[in-house]
Amino acid sequence: MFRTIKNIFSLVTGKPHVSKKVRSQETMNLILNRRSCRSFTDEEIGADDFQAILEAGRFAPSAVNLQTWSFITFTRNQWHEVFDRPIPFNGMRAIIVCADGARLKNHFSDFRETPYLNISFALFNAGLAAMNMTIAAEALGLKSIMLSETGKTGLLDFSYLQEKLGLPDLVIPVTTLVVGKEKGGKAGVPPRQPWNAVVMEKQYHEVNSQFLDDWFQQMFIGFKLTHPLSNFQKQLAFYKKKMAEAEEEIKKQYRT
Repeated sequence: MFRTIKNIFSLVTGKPHVSKKVRSQETMNLILNRRSCRSFTDEEIGADDFQAILEAGRFAPSAVNLQTWSFITFTRNQWHEVFDRPIPFNGMRAIIVCADGARLKNHFSDFRETPYLNISFALFNAGLAAMNMTIAAEALGLKSIMLSETGKTGLLDFSYLQEKLGLPDLVIPVTTLVVGKEKGGKAGVPPRQPWNAVVMEKQYHEVNSQFLDDWFQQMFIGFKLTHPLSNFQKQLAFYKKKMAEAEEEIKKQYRT
């Protein structure tokens, strides 16, 4: 019971452990204050702002400078034309970020011999681009959320998006970045795995299982608070099923 109370308190009061001096630095503040937004207004996004977000993605760092990403953009009307439903959470714009292993295949023929390294680079690079775009949105006074499943929007719905978007082989829709002006109050801090579980000096060390048990319980408590009518275990089972289906589809792309 004591651990449960402690985890509820940690969930409610969780915040980054950094000095006031660091928090006063603008860029660090943007990073640490960023939260996924799940409710957007109907206010338009300026064309210059949206272009700047995309340019932040294009200028992201990438392994070996391969820039193995593609960004497929949507207005609300375009999204409805393709998917016959609104952008999730009433977003104003959407960007499907793809790990693109197809565009460079004719320029680097030797890459055909390293399919699993290729997908690792492509996914890593696409993630860097997506994160750059979320920070750019934050800097411009906008909010965003990266989706992998909600509304069939990412990696867990690979075959669906491949058909809807006409994706060639070796192009994988990693996530949908939904962008807009925030509606309502600022979201809380999702439970973070503790510092001692993720920061290691000199070499890898096994994590004290209690650290992750506490984090998992905080995840469970947070889910029940925000989804009182849902079942956490059923949700996990749903994701497990979708992950298994996506796994088979992605294997087909890189099977040699």
